[in-house]
Amino acid sequence: QVQLMESGGGLVQSGGSLRLSCKASGINFRLPTMSWYRQTPGNPRELVAGISSSGDTNYTDSVKGRFTISREYARRMTYLQMNDVKPEDTAVYFCQTYYRNTNFWGRGTQVTVSS
Repeated sequence: QVQLMESGGGLVQSGGSLRLSCKASGINFRLPTMSWYRQTPGNPRELVAGISSSGDTNYTDSVKGRFTISREYARRMTYLQMNDVKPEDTAVYFCQTYYRNTNFWGRGTQVTVSS
């Protein structure tokens, strides 16, 4: 059974840093792309960053230069390092992967940035 579990969210001041973590279980972690999405009330989920099995990364424009996605294969972890956060980064952040023709999501972790 594939499970994704996020952690590391919380309250942070504008300009501060936060690191989100996602623990994957039940999958061959070397295969799929791992991604972080975020969602605010009344809006669809937005892709924030993704990292392929070969380490290629992509970011939405609003976080380029501030956020870094990485993965640690031995521990099946995916991270999102968030630096210089802004109030508009406030959202629920979700870990996501597409594996064996199925989309999997974690439950999300709340990030709140105070101005």
